[in-house]
Amino acid sequence: MIKCIAIDDEPLALKKLVTYIKKIPYLELVAACHSATEAQQVVGKEEVEAIFLDINMPNLNGLDFAKSLEQDYSRGPIMVFTTAYSEYAVEGYKANAVGYLLKPYGFDEFEAAAQKVRDIHEIRQQAATEVATDDDNKDVIFVKSDYRIVRIDISTIRYVEAMSEYLRIYCDDRDKPVIVLLSMKKIEEHLPASKFMRIHRSFIINLSKIREVKKNHVVLDGDSSMPIGDNYKDAFMAYLNSKFLTK
Repeated sequence: MIKCIAIDDEPLALKKLVTYIKKIPYLELVAACHSATEAQQVVGKEEVEAIFLDINMPNLNGLDFAKSLEQDYSRGPIMVFTTAYSEYAVEGYKANAVGYLLKPYGFDEFEAAAQKVRDIHEIRQQAATEVATDDDNKDVIFVKSDYRIVRIDISTIRYVEAMSEYLRIYCDDRDKPVIVLLSMKKIEEHLPASKFMRIHRSFIINLSKIREVKKNHVVLDGDSSMPIGDNYKDAFMAYLNSKFLTK
């Protein structure tokens, strides 16, 4: 069972949420709250794995409430937003929402959103089991991509490319890059410094994948080529010199 709460300041809308939640066999309603402030008290005392909440509420709106919670996608409550205003959709997804229900929505739409919650919950449980099995294995990372949590073996990463707020992670065992909402700083913290190096503000490379260096560019296996940034050149050249063979 997935423990969840429902939040809406409109009594009829809240009643509808509660009714729909109770129709889903794998959802367990922990509380029905008339405000985000009330919900904060529940989250502080109860285990909550999913939240169905309205965005447009007085005092503390749904978006701000969501942002105040655990932002780690692998641990925080799974969010499904409800609102009468379609312009909130983008903001909702930025707050790690897996579903967005535009009022007035029906049970079929709600059930589809609940299934997404279930899928994410099952992936989290599987990931937690794998991490527990691997124990202190530092050769694996998990990242959020779309509505999935993706396991990546660090050794397969060729390079990481930054693009605005997102990253593209290129791997040997994938035809397409894994696209994640993450900062370069955050992923750097989880990649071993002995194997990976940032050579440009937009690129981190796997040092074992270097094929050649020419004209201030690094060429990796697979003919991927990327520039060496001025701010990173000295550190990269120091690495090359440490590996350079001479007579």
